[in-house]
Amino acid sequence: MTTTEQLSELERILAHNLLNTLFQPIFSLASRRIHGFEALSRGPSNSPLHAPLALFSVARSAGRLSELEVACRARACARYSRHGGHHTLYLNVSPESLVEPGHQSGRTLQLLQSCGIAPERVVIELTEQTPIEDFDLLDRALHHYRAMGFSIALDDLGAGYSSLRLWSELRPDIVKIDRHFIDGIHLDPLKREFVGSILQMAKAARARVIAEGVELHEELHLLERMGVDLVQGYLLGRPQEQPVKEPLIRL
Repeated sequence: MTTTEQLSELERILAHNLLNTLFQPIFSLASRRIHGFEALSRGPSNSPLHAPLALFSVARSAGRLSELEVACRARACARYSRHGGHHTLYLNVSPESLVEPGHQSGRTLQLLQSCGIAPERVVIELTEQTPIEDFDLLDRALHHYRAMGFSIALDDLGAGYSSLRLWSELRPDIVKIDRHFIDGIHLDPLKREFVGSILQMAKAARARVIAEGVELHEELHLLERMGVDLVQGYLLGRPQEQPVKEPLIRL
């Protein structure tokens, strides 16, 4: 697709509300129950912007990232409310969209109120795709979210441009370990050292840890022995149009 065609397709998706939302479960090993769901957005199935990487990349280039993310959150909240979701809902937010000049402060709270979802049940999950330069401005934006009752999660710890600094500066309530460090962790002592260090840091920071990308029983069993409580990945549940009620395997 040419750039013009990509922008035209993005306009079509936003104008006609053609976004899709999937929900991937997050499980607690301690309680053997669902802890919450991460809302994942996609373009239309027959669109060249179906994949999230392509969809958000075009929106970022067009200066419409904040607009797209608000539309994604609106879709996710409406579907979650319609399907009776009562667990914690994780909503992805790009830090750069929070500091865009056109960002609408308070829009997420309005969306939740219209869907009957309390902000205390929602986690704003920061997904870093580009370097963050203005930490002070981002910190003020997150203070605004916290004041409304939202919790804050830092996604893909260890993979971003400045994720460790973000953790230090922003003190999120939850950190999600990037799937790279979970993949084959039962075979890799260095990955175990990394995850062990993150658990120690999280304890000191009073933050919860989520291990992403769990796909093998061996990974799951090792993470539990290491003291990881919250887990997410294809082994436990793939993204689905409706929130699932049970894990794919017996925990």
